Amino acid sequence: MKILLTGATGYIGKRLLPVLVELGHEVICCVRDVKRFNPPESLKQNISILKLDLLDEKSLENIPSDIDAAYYLVHSMSSSDDYDSLEALSAINFRNALKKTNVKQVIYLSGIVNEVNLSKHLTSRKNVETELGKASYNLTVFRAGIIIGSGSASFEIIRDLVEKLPIMVTPKWLHTKCQPIGITDVITFLTKSLGNPQTYNENFDIGGPDILSYKNMLLEFGRVRNLKRKIYIIPIMTPKLSSYWLYFVTSTSYKLATSLVHSMKIEVVCRDNRINEILNFTPISYREALKKAFHKIENNEIISSWKDAYSSSGLNFNISDFIQVPTFGCFKDHKTITIENKAVCIDRIWSIGGKTGWYYGNFLWKTRGFIDKIFGGVGLRRGRTNTTTINVGDTIDFWRVLYANKEEGRLLLFAEMKLPGEAWLEFKIVNNQLIQTATFRPLGLAGRLYWYSVLPFHGFIFKGMIKQLAKTS
Repeated sequence: MKILLTGATGYIGKRLLPVLVELGHEVICCVRDVKRFNPPESLKQNISILKLDLLDEKSLENIPSDIDAAYYLVHSMSSSDDYDSLEALSAINFRNALKKTNVKQVIYLSGIVNEVNLSKHLTSRKNVETELGKASYNLTVFRAGIIIGSGSASFEIIRDLVEKLPIMVTPKWLHTKCQPIGITDVITFLTKSLGNPQTYNENFDIGGPDILSYKNMLLEFGRVRNLKRKIYIIPIMTPKLSSYWLYFVTSTSYKLATSLVHSMKIEVVCRDNRINEILNFTPISYREALKKAFHKIENNEIISSWKDAYSSSGLNFNISDFIQVPTFGCFKDHKTITIENKAVCIDRIWSIGGKTGWYYGNFLWKTRGFIDKIFGGVGLRRGRTNTTTINVGDTIDFWRVLYANKEEGRLLLFAEMKLPGEAWLEFKIVNNQLIQTATFRPLGLAGRLYWYSVLPFHGFIFKGMIKQLAKTS
């Protein structure tokens, strides 16, 4: 089958793509920013890339007419305050564009909506479902609650809470029940329903066999990790305080934390499990899903992470807009050092950030990350998805990767911290010289004052960092 895959650079899309190719399908990957799409070489012969923005009706005219099915895996829960209206408009544009094609089935992954009073996030998902359903093609909707897998937002938030806090004082929504499902099972549902008439024009709740409170999910996570944890629930924590609590303790952005808190007050339990019988499939338990996730992490096999989505920073931009580092009106810290072993130096650069740290003055880097969190930024808690590989679009702490070419020996990062301006950090190897350049384009007087106030620290940190990167052992 010829399949249109929206959200190909997202958490679910990256997991679904190789499975669809393995099943023999031809996949058209829809991406808004082509530079962010880095599929494995093994997939490239069976896929094509289509630059597409669901909010730009003109770009939707490029969708081929001979597609057989489409996956709608797009959402923008924390990209802006009016994400609900943007999501509805995206669904309408997509639905209208498909009128000109031969598509027979559209598969949409939504959230469980089995209560009358829904959060803004879940209401938006339901509205998208309604808009997609106003068409002649067959719509299949899967509604999932908490998705557990290496790199998923839910998994990483639970991991942050349990591994960082031996004792937790938590809001009362931890009593709310949900039905988590493993990411591999979500992918199975999405693929097994493809072309299956029994799933046409139906919506199904999907979940694992366990119905748990969020408190029990945290405690079970601790047991899997052999960590003893105490959780005390207090009724006085407001949604705003709960959002701040999640934001400061975990790697989530404040906007995403706010959306999650409002959703976590609502039970997300499956109405039934009839889809299991239709597809002859039984999902794994919450405990098994956790073990699978940690197996992937321990083997450095994380295919996708929510942290690499733009929503993790709250920014909304194309990488191509920033890949040319400006020169006019900018401040620069430019350092050069001779290296003896190019391969070792590149390996050090490609391991930077996350658990490795920044090689020099890590305390100052952590302090800058803490200050960033106080002012509503992302801080250092996103880390990095993979410890040895870097792809365009990945996050490295509070940086976004704009360009990464290991053979060339060049890595370009763009700052997503709160700044009165814009900042780039570049590492480049030319003729056995490591060139390290920090560029800052200030915004007004505040930007200039900021640069001069941190200049002494930059001199200390960047000088030490380039020396450490140039070491041969």
